Amino acid sequence: MPEAPAGSGPRRRTVLAAALAPLAVAGCSGEEAPRTPAPGAQAGPKDALIMVIRHAEKPYAGAVGWDVEGEEDPGSLAGRGWRRAEELPRLFPPAPRSTLPRPAAVFAAGGKAGAPARCRQTVTALAAALRTPVRAEFAVGAEAALAQAALAAPMPVLVCWEHIGIPRLIRALGAHQVPGTPATWPDRHDLVWMFTRRQGQWSFRELPQHLLPGDA
Repeated sequence: MPEAPAGSGPRRRTVLAAALAPLAVAGCSGEEAPRTPAPGAQAGPKDALIMVIRHAEKPYAGAVGWDVEGEEDPGSLAGRGWRRAEELPRLFPPAPRSTLPRPAAVFAAGGKAGAPARCRQTVTALAAALRTPVRAEFAVGAEAALAQAALAAPMPVLVCWEHIGIPRLIRALGAHQVPGTPATWPDRHDLVWMFTRRQGQWSFRELPQHLLPGDA
């Protein structure tokens, strides 16, 4: 009877079976072992869409505006401004007719008691149509806090602001270096600035409102 080859027999088969068992289990599962994230790895900033408008027309020098009760008030909108505010919901109609996305959150300059009400007046009718409140807890000068709140809000976001504070808001968002972004808001009330962040990168578009006769 021929001899068994050296190293064969029950003991060798037992050792091989024990060594191959983990490989068999891994192969049968069909799944890779979960990967552990690299230490210190963080998700990038979330996508965002922020639309910025200036408040509607204010009174010319020497004239007065009117508050919601029809009383004269230099801190309120002029007649044309009230007409723009009334027409603003047309700028954000329900899909698929909308060119601009309907805001999920609306911010307006406010904060300080006695501050001009023009920004809040501009978006009141729109907010009512959208069935969303106007967030007016930030005053002009608090653009850093406004930017933080806007980026944390449901998207898209609409901000109605005083023109002198809009460049500070854009800087606080981190979008001030986007090519084509003006350094200052022009002497106009009929524009929308749209800032879109995708995969951490901002882009910019300027769009006309086309709400009133004489709009560019």
